[in-house]
Amino acid sequence: MQLAKDGKRAVRLVKRVLKGRRAFFELRTLLAERGPLPAQHYRVGVYFADSDVNIYQMRQWYAPLQELSQRWPVLVLARNASGARQLVDESGLDIAFVPKVTDLEQVIEEQRLDVILYVNQNTRNFQMMRYGDCWHVFVNHGESDKMYMTSNQHKCYDVALVAGDAARARLSQALWDYDVDRSTIAIGRPQTDHLSGAPPFTPDDRTVVFYAPTWEGDRPAACYGSVATHGETLVRELLATGTHRVVYRPHPRSGVVDPAFGEANQRIIAMIAEANQQDPEAHHVYDTAPTLGWQLSLPDVAICDISAMVYDRLATGKPLMVTKPVAPEASVDEGGYLSVCEWLEAVDTPGIVGQVERVIADDAARERLGSWSQHYFGDTTPGAPTRRFHEAIETLIARAEAQRSERPSADARA
Repeated sequence: MQLAKDGKRAVRLVKRVLKGRRAFFELRTLLAERGPLPAQHYRVGVYFADSDVNIYQMRQWYAPLQELSQRWPVLVLARNASGARQLVDESGLDIAFVPKVTDLEQVIEEQRLDVILYVNQNTRNFQMMRYGDCWHVFVNHGESDKMYMTSNQHKCYDVALVAGDAARARLSQALWDYDVDRSTIAIGRPQTDHLSGAPPFTPDDRTVVFYAPTWEGDRPAACYGSVATHGETLVRELLATGTHRVVYRPHPRSGVVDPAFGEANQRIIAMIAEANQQDPEAHHVYDTAPTLGWQLSLPDVAICDISAMVYDRLATGKPLMVTKPVAPEASVDEGGYLSVCEWLEAVDTPGIVGQVERVIADDAARERLGSWSQHYFGDTTPGAPTRRFHEAIETLIARAEAQRSERPSADARA
């Protein structure tokens, strides 16, 4: 048994190595065709050290960063070949491939990067943090009440751009001696200003249900995923009605840790394909689009696990259900929105059709969504989050210029 497991690990390792080498050579060709980046052009950097496995963490920032770059040029500092290759293909942003520290230093010398944004807590972030003459800013890759949101790693950054009052309260309560007034700037969710795109179907009288589960997690306390506990039953029940349209968007890491979780995910995908084959007018969707837009704003109801997806949907003010984790070890903070949310227990999934109808018709629940959205995101009127994001960056750039004028000879890069 152990030999078989070791063999599978070896095969996976070889595949990763080959994939990385292929990405490296393809990327080198693409960047050579593009030519050198303009010197002293970029003021904002985005540091991303991960492979394409975690590219979802960057994807939600594509549209906000593209808009920001019209005012303050943005450069993504990508450390991994497969991650950089994916970013070149789909981000619409300028990419610098900096696999070695010497590559990173060269780009930093050639550009005046006043602000460096970080979308995750990769340990290689510290290789960038050694440079002291720029602001290191954590923007994260979502807003939620997961334990990840209160990591003490927040203290490593000069500033964190958070969504709103809920995030500030969460950090203040969880972290010792953390000054939220000094160390955070609330910007809402700029992504909500970019919920565009057309669905791959023509809306009709079917009830559209968006099911967006997270992955199984890498430790018991973060075991929030519902694919293996709720997912198969709820999708099967909804597909059977002939009056619902399922939009299924699993987390891209589904099954990375737990093969059983990945197998359940594949069975759901197969169910959707079979349902569409039997009824071509159903137009159920297995959604793998790189960015989110209509998926959050169009569906009549969303069913999400405890993840950032809950709060992205919350910002729309539309009906929402949250799956209740089955694992007793899962850390659930019920002090915020989760204290009043519409929970979906695994034992209740056979009756999901009635549950969906009840939530959609609940006007009181819709009103609660509006007040909680204000608590988490502040002003959600169109354009307000983007304006606050731009103001935060402009403030940080102004502070950087003030620092440089006060200490013109300082060079923390030495």
